[in-house]
Amino acid sequence: MHGSLRVNSSKSSPFFSKIQIFDLSSNYFSGPLPVRYISSFNAIINLKKQDSARPYMGVQDFTSAFYAYSIGIVMKGQDREFVKIFTMWMIIDLSNNQFEGGIPNVIGKLNLLKGLNLSHNNLHGDIPTSIGNLTSLEWLDLSSNRLSGTIPNRLADLPFLSSLNVSENQLHGQIPQGKQFNTFGNDSYEGNKGLCGFPVSKGCNIIEPPPPNVLEKDGSKSNIAFGWKVVLIGYGCGVVFGMCVGYVVFQTGKPKWLVNLVESQQEMRRRRKSKKGNRSSRRRRI
Repeated sequence: MHGSLRVNSSKSSPFFSKIQIFDLSSNYFSGPLPVRYISSFNAIINLKKQDSARPYMGVQDFTSAFYAYSIGIVMKGQDREFVKIFTMWMIIDLSNNQFEGGIPNVIGKLNLLKGLNLSHNNLHGDIPTSIGNLTSLEWLDLSSNRLSGTIPNRLADLPFLSSLNVSENQLHGQIPQGKQFNTFGNDSYEGNKGLCGFPVSKGCNIIEPPPPNVLEKDGSKSNIAFGWKVVLIGYGCGVVFGMCVGYVVFQTGKPKWLVNLVESQQEMRRRRKSKKGNRSSRRRRI
């Protein structure tokens, strides 16, 4: 099948409100994702809204855990063939088509959805944060599209998410950490050169600003810091020189040149004192 999926609201069937598994994978559908179809999937929003007068897929006894139909689906990245369908399964698989545009926010209303596969299309734009509302979601495959932006941190709070694939897109930023995201391997993110953090090899460079006391518009703080460095270097050199001189003095005794220097300084001081004394005595006599 090919072409775009368009819904005429005046002729839409109430049967869509009972759909639990919507599989149009591996076709040639194009255009935007069928928002009107998806928004009418009331069974995936709330099972109580199903009309018991018209059982879904021919089921007559709702106490049964399985539908008497077989199905082949891509579940958590693997092709599976099931002889019977579990009644609680809510799955949307639109993979391997040519859908374009963004992922609609209305998907976030399907809070009973178990699996969502939109891989291998031409979808672009951000991953909507509304996917974080899918608290029953077990697997999510958005690989091989042209999605950009970051991975919403809210996805890390999905308690049952055991399989994630966002590889081969144009995502960037830090990968959410903690909870279920600690169980996903590098293959979940391959082909996104802008992603960083565990488990990919590229680290996230977080540049920390310098301390506030160094950041001054006039640069006075940095100049003071530089001045103190010079003082400390000079002080260290002086200490080393003094220790060397002390070592020489204690090892060789009193050096003659040093003794003569000290004695000459003392003699000059004595002469100055004697001259001052003579001048004062003469003044008194006069």
